This record gives sequence, structure tokens and C-alpha cells, in this order.
Amino acid sequence: MSGSEETGTEGSAEWKKGGARFQNKRHSEYFDPCQETADKSLRCLRRNGGDRQMCSDFFQAYRDCKQAWMDEMKEAKRKQSKSWFS
Repeated sequence: MSGSEETGTEGSAEWKKGGARFQNKRHSEYFDPCQETADKSLRCLRRNGGDRQMCSDFFQAYRDCKQAWMDEMKEAKRKQSKSWFS
């Protein structure tokens, strides 16, 4: 019993350490706006028995979403940063 209590205490201690970081996270951190398209592509794979060709449209939609998100994040960082040349 004391062994399981110790592991439970260790787990909650780890959560307390990481909990503050999670509570104080930036808005976009841990948030993926493309999660819905990722879920759709995974559902398609399950529905079609893992046949990737049947789900190519879903994969392309995910890639396009991810690329648009990354471009948007790069532009936001570029606008936010103070450069030596500006």
C-alpha cells in the first residue's frame, strides 16, 4: 500500500510542478487549430481499414491547414520581434 501511495504522491507532485506552467501558458501553446482536420483524417483511416489512398483528400486538407497555421505564426513572430534592421 505504501508503494502505491508514494507513486500517487510523486505523480501529484509532478503535476503541481507542471500545473503552474500549464496555467500560465501562452494562448497558442498546446492549441492546434488543425486538430479537427487531423481527427477527420484518422477517422477516415479507421473507416477505410488503413487505406491511405482513400483518405488522401483529408491528408491534403491537414497539410494545407498546418502550412497556413505555420505561415501565420511565422508572420506574427516576425511582426512581434524587434530586429536590428528596423
